[in-house]
This record gives sequence, C-alpha cells and structure tokens, in this order.
Amino acid sequence: MTSIKVSSIKRASTSRSPNKGLGFNAVALLVWIGILSASQQAMAHHPLGNRTPSNFIEGFASGLAHPIIGLDHLAFVVAVGLMSAGLVRGFLVPGAFVLASLVGTGLHLLSLDLPGLEIIIAGSVVAFGGLLLASKTLSLPILAGLAAVAGIFHGYAYGEAIIGARMAPLLAYLLGFSIIQYGVAMLALWLGRVAIAKFANKPFPVMQVLGFAICSVGVMFLTSALVG
Repeated sequence: MTSIKVSSIKRASTSRSPNKGLGFNAVALLVWIGILSASQQAMAHHPLGNRTPSNFIEGFASGLAHPIIGLDHLAFVVAVGLMSAGLVRGFLVPGAFVLASLVGTGLHLLSLDLPGLEIIIAGSVVAFGGLLLASKTLSLPILAGLAAVAGIFHGYAYGEAIIGARMAPLLAYLLGFSIIQYGVAMLALWLGRVAIAKFANKPFPVMQVLGFAICSVGVMFLTSALVG
C-alpha cells in the first residue's frame, strides 16, 4: 500500500511539473516584456536621438538599430520568423516582409499618407502573436502575403527617421534595416525549428508561450495607440 501511494505521488508531481514550468516561463516572459517596454520608451525609436543621419555610417547604424529598439517592430519580426518555422520554404516569408518594408519606407519618403499607422502595426503584432498562441498554421502564400501587408506599415514607420537625409545615409539606412530584420527573422525561424523538433512530443508548449509574449507586446502597444 505504501509503495502504491509513493508511486502515485511521484506521478502526480511529474504531471504537474510541466505546468509549473509553463507558469514560471510565462511570468519570466512578462517581466522581460516590461523591461524591454521601459527601455523602448526611453530610446523612443530614434537611435540618433531624433537627429537625421548625415553620413553612410550613421545611416547604416540607424538602420540596424531602428527595428531593434522599437519593441513592437522587433516582436513582429520575431513572430514572422517563428510563424515561418514550419514551412519548407519559410525563408521566403521574411523576404516578403523586408521587401514590403522597403516599399513602405518609400511611401513615407514620397509623403504619401497611411492612416491608422500605430493601430495597424500594433494589430499586426497581436494577430501574429495570436496565431502562434493558437497554433495556427498558414500556407506559404497566405503567410507571405500577410507579412508583406504588415511590412508596408512597419516600413512606413521606419521612414520617419530618415526624412531629409542625403542619398548615401538613406541607402545605408535601407541596407541596415533590411539586414537586421532578415537576420532576426531567420534566427527566429531557426530557433523555431529547433523548438518544434525538441518539443514535438513533449507537453511544454514553447511556441504558444512565445506567441503569448508577442501577443502581450501587441496588446500593450494597441492599448497605448487607442488611448493616445
């Protein structure tokens, strides 16, 4: 009788451990979101402190930094990579996003107006995070199309930092944010594939937890945009 009770306790403890791990990681991710949010507000999306890049190096550095210091942009780029992890030619999805972001920046430089910019950007983060959270798998054309539409709005926001710059820093800026976005998305894609392979037959829902974190970032920015 004693051995049966001991084994039952061990099984119960084992079955609860994934849930404990999930709760701990969810809390850790929420803390991480708060820290990055505070940092993002401090840097205010402008790596050069609202100063327009004046040379190639400044333009390239600003392009590299802009998608990273903006937490909403960073969360979406990571989500694009994670959503592409289950696709055979998933690398095409980040490519579509980056190309579309270049188009969006061009629209801003041409002084064309895109209404509801902050709301749409935040909504895109919520949508992609929600898809990860719900474990929804989209086909390559649909996912690439959605990423490209969102890329136009994200790229339009990037254009604000380069208005009035000369050709050399402008081209360097475009090159910088294209490299960093594609690099981050591909890193997320690779990590997503590793996670899928490692946790495929285990109860820990790593992709869902990441989706929850990304969705939380989007909700935070969406609330701010709506209230503002």
